[in-house]
Amino acid sequence: MQPSLRAIASWNSFRMMTSIANGTQHLFRINNAKQILRKNSDDAKSVRIYTRTGDKGKTSTFTGERRLKSDAIFHALGNVDELSSCLGIALSHCTELTDIKTELTDIQRHLQDVASNIATPLSTARDAHLKRTEFSDVHVDRLESLIDNHSSNLPPLTSFILPSGGTAASTLHMARAICRRCERSVVPLVTTNDTAPVVLRYINRLSDYLFTVARRVAAIQGHSETTYTKT
Repeated sequence: MQPSLRAIASWNSFRMMTSIANGTQHLFRINNAKQILRKNSDDAKSVRIYTRTGDKGKTSTFTGERRLKSDAIFHALGNVDELSSCLGIALSHCTELTDIKTELTDIQRHLQDVASNIATPLSTARDAHLKRTEFSDVHVDRLESLIDNHSSNLPPLTSFILPSGGTAASTLHMARAICRRCERSVVPLVTTNDTAPVVLRYINRLSDYLFTVARRVAAIQGHSETTYTKT
């Protein structure tokens, strides 16, 4: 495993200090620095997934606040995580749809950025936090372009459709439903000025995209959609 950034910084500092030394003392300091690097590398190998810091029901935002895991921020983060996981399932059923796979993978990456923004409440964020977690309206524009492109290749809707159209399309409909729940959980965060409005716009547009791409996938894979009829 590669040494940690802190270890590398320590090593670079050592090199600068030892450049003015000579002879035995010079070699001793270099060997000592190498031992520090090896120790940090060994420490990195032993990092555990669990930290035990959340065992009492609290966890941290990106700004360092400790909040209950039942806080609205973590409800929203859980929904974003669930949505991305559902897209992962959909991807496994779109193996032959290269362009759509690329779109969905990009969306998973954007959802990671959405989560970073949500985890940085504006009420306690410093400028450095905001700069690292800023989310751009460019992603909203991109979704609208994708929606328009897929819609142009679909017959117009003349009635309500039920979630259907094969495994991939049905999974994308499920992702759409999760996305709507995600949207509902973000609304309170935006109204209390804890989350940027652009995040809400993105999630709202994403549900429209997921509905459209589900229909598109069904059409490409040759599956018919089930229309709603009142019984």
